[in-house]
Amino acid sequence: MSPLIQGILTIVIGVTGCIGYFWSSNFVLDRFVFPARGPEAGRNINRANAVRPWLFLLPALAALSLYLVYPVFGSFWRSLFNRAGTEFVGLGNYGLLFGDGEFRTALFNNFLWVLVVPAMATFLGLLVAQLTDRLSWGNIAKSLIFMPMAISFVGASLIWKFVYAVDPEIGIINAMRGTLDMSPLDPLQVGFWNNFFLMVILVWVQTGFAMVILSAALRGIPEETVEAAIIDGASPAQIFFKIKIPQIMGTIVVVWTTITILVLKVFDIVYTMTGGNFGTQILPSYMMEYMFRDDGRATAVAFVIMIIVLPVMVWNIVQARKEVR
Repeated sequence: MSPLIQGILTIVIGVTGCIGYFWSSNFVLDRFVFPARGPEAGRNINRANAVRPWLFLLPALAALSLYLVYPVFGSFWRSLFNRAGTEFVGLGNYGLLFGDGEFRTALFNNFLWVLVVPAMATFLGLLVAQLTDRLSWGNIAKSLIFMPMAISFVGASLIWKFVYAVDPEIGIINAMRGTLDMSPLDPLQVGFWNNFFLMVILVWVQTGFAMVILSAALRGIPEETVEAAIIDGASPAQIFFKIKIPQIMGTIVVVWTTITILVLKVFDIVYTMTGGNFGTQILPSYMMEYMFRDDGRATAVAFVIMIIVLPVMVWNIVQARKEVR
């Protein structure tokens, strides 16, 4: 069967199935479960109206349970077995994790990324949004800063690999060191500090995202509050920090937490630049490394990452709801 016919059949069957489900479920609900007749007619109508929204939500809830909830419990259960899934080891995989110095290094590096990248990307995005907001050529500057968002993490890593190249004729850092009569240095092999060189790449990419969201938030601030502050003699710095920042704090928090979630899942940059060597291992790259080894700790790492991400996601949802209100 040709792909075109398969696509058409999928659409027809899907649409027909949805219509059939909603019609039949409402028919059963109104005719047999809570019939609108007899002495209980009014009460049954109210009951049916209370249940009806759940009929519409049921397919989505079933899909979410199948693709989100079940994998969570399935992953945890799988992490209690060996790689082949034939031997129950309990929390043995987690014991292997926390007893491994490389895992502790990856966990520490992940916390470094979480502390530095969201804060720097949000700060720079806010700074650029404020500085370019009143410029006639501000849209051009914003376009240039946002452009890295169109590049994949692998592409961005390859660009910065040239910046960090040891050859002074290619690498900008070593070219600058050469002008100071300093010997060439590979920044990616400098212990501890190489993590920050890798973070620069993600900050460079995500600053454009933060700038766009925060620029929209700044433009949504009522002009009356700014004009009142100017009349009261407030300086530009006071207007920015005491008038504008408090009014967009909800948006700042949402941007920060969104970037934090991305940081906890980042893998491409470390894998492309160092492969996790030279003390730059993070949890996703550590997990990928153990996916191809004999023990079953990779699933345990995935569950650890989920536990770390979960509070940030919940906080993000709460802040987003506050922003809507």
